[in-house]
Amino acid sequence: MTHNVAVNNHKKRFVIIGGVAGGMSAATRLRRLNPIADIIVFEKSGFVSYANCGLAYLVGGVITDEDRILLQTPESLGLRFNIQVNVGSEVIQIDRAAKVITVRDRTKTTDEVRLESYDYLIISTGASPARPPIEGLEGALTLRNVEDARSMMAAILPTTKRAVVIGGGFIGLEVAENLLHRNLEVAIVETADHLLPPLDIEMVAPLERAARALGVEVLTSTSVEKIDHGMKLVKLSNGSSLPFDIVVASAGVRPNAKLAAEAGLEIGALGGIVVDQDLRTSDPSIFAVGDVIEKSDFFDESDSLIPLANVANRQGRRVADVIVLGHKSDAKVAIGTAIISAFGVTVASTGWSERKLASRNIAYEAIHSHPNSHATYYPGAREMAIKVLYRPTGELLGAQIVGRDGVDKRIDVLATALGNGMAVDELAELELAYAPQFGSAKDPINLIGYIGENRLRHGAQAVYFSQIEDLIEEGKEFIDVRTPEEFAAGTIPGSKNIPLDEILQRLEEIESSDPIVFCKVGQRGHNAAMFLNGLGIKARNLDGGITTYNDFLETSRGRRM
Repeated sequence: MTHNVAVNNHKKRFVIIGGVAGGMSAATRLRRLNPIADIIVFEKSGFVSYANCGLAYLVGGVITDEDRILLQTPESLGLRFNIQVNVGSEVIQIDRAAKVITVRDRTKTTDEVRLESYDYLIISTGASPARPPIEGLEGALTLRNVEDARSMMAAILPTTKRAVVIGGGFIGLEVAENLLHRNLEVAIVETADHLLPPLDIEMVAPLERAARALGVEVLTSTSVEKIDHGMKLVKLSNGSSLPFDIVVASAGVRPNAKLAAEAGLEIGALGGIVVDQDLRTSDPSIFAVGDVIEKSDFFDESDSLIPLANVANRQGRRVADVIVLGHKSDAKVAIGTAIISAFGVTVASTGWSERKLASRNIAYEAIHSHPNSHATYYPGAREMAIKVLYRPTGELLGAQIVGRDGVDKRIDVLATALGNGMAVDELAELELAYAPQFGSAKDPINLIGYIGENRLRHGAQAVYFSQIEDLIEEGKEFIDVRTPEEFAAGTIPGSKNIPLDEILQRLEEIESSDPIVFCKVGQRGHNAAMFLNGLGIKARNLDGGITTYNDFLETSRGRRM
């Protein structure tokens, strides 16, 4: 029996520049869709398919066998998929008119090159560590590929004691934690006013607290001015210096778009390759995926750089569908969902932050909640901090969660809800799995929905931690509805204590018609506000309670109450 190959499966020559997530996803999907095409991959490094998100854990010894993160080899890809994979091969030029690329073999000392033709070209050159203008930075270690991981492990000698990590973002924190695993003294230097700058300031307090508890020196609002490799000192903008044995530069990444730019492809304002909804560049025969391209933001279609492996994988698959099947793709659009575990704390986010919303002059409301990871009567429940942002009309805009357990499942629910255009009050209706060791009958996500209901449908009014200082200056009346013992341990300056259980009996002590009520996390304050509103007193509840306010003060170098 013979089989006819579809017209669009006529033998084509697909060339892919770059492997790992985007490039190899495209290559293997192309082969599944087109069994007879020539598929050729050129990868600059010595490894074409590996779990780059596992590199820090290889350095820290959490992953003890390098082979565990090497997913495929050129040989295995050739055997199973009949893909020609060339590692140590750098593409140095694209001739668009001739549809030819120039390739240099990096394993050889000569400048010998070869030419390869293509029908379709896919660029997946990824991103490289950013190199801010710091004297001596060229001697710092980075962590982006397997070779970097090997270099970092080789640099950690028995005599190595101190490490300085420049940058407190996702990669910097993973590296810092894993250097702790290697029993090094670690300092993190971050130019922003808090670690993990993509998150909002009040959400990062538990992470910074956990880092310092493990002995990490956290320096925020501080930049590196010079790395003196002779003196083994990192000199800081505040005039002090940090001794080091190794320095790791982790100040973000930048798209590897130089090759595309030299070929005359359109490059965006953020330095990434510009592609359309189908991941096609300004040349109809050339596509691009992964960290090298500029994505469209889910909310406003503005250009953004979102260097996430799952996004690159999805784009690799979609670009193959576009080329072979003619499908339309929306793989360029990204929400930006991320998660990290560092110093025993898990931090996750999806969508936009408050800082980003404010910078775009977009109207929004916020909900802060501090629920437990599962039913409190079952052992091991741990408190989380959840922040959800939404439009005044209810549509979800973003979320952030910090905790030690149960963070991952909640951020995935919120990312799914956000991606499907749900409103905050609709979270109340989600039917989520419940057993006492996994959650509560009122899951933290449902609780966010109930708070959203109260605000959108029932007129509940809130004030935010960022308004407290101004409200104090205005002379607003603050009522702490916690117990006398909690009140004695610290409160908002000038507050009076009327416990929730006594508030209806002590109404004469409330002097104003619009007091601010608060408790630890907001639940008792909500009850108090509802009671008072029912009696004609226009009380407002402090969103997230004094816990959120204290976290803000702590991260802002304030005093914990």
